[in-house]
Amino acid sequence: MEINIKTIWFQDDRIFIRAESGEERSLPLKWFPRLFNASQAEREQFELSPFGIHWPELDEDLSFEGFFTYSK
Repeated sequence: MEINIKTIWFQDDRIFIRAESGEERSLPLKWFPRLFNASQAEREQFELSPFGIHWPELDEDLSFEGFFTYSK
């Protein structure tokens, strides 16, 4: 599943993504302890791939598909 993501941001203990289609999804950071305990600066040091988000310093990966499967 390839999803084109336009924006990623953190707010109120959640991580949000916005697809190029305008659809927004979020997941709770408490599901991802490395992200939950990371500083804002560490959270902002990510790389995008066609399939997800990678934080090299935190050794954390989230798939875009997960946002569309588990998000509210």
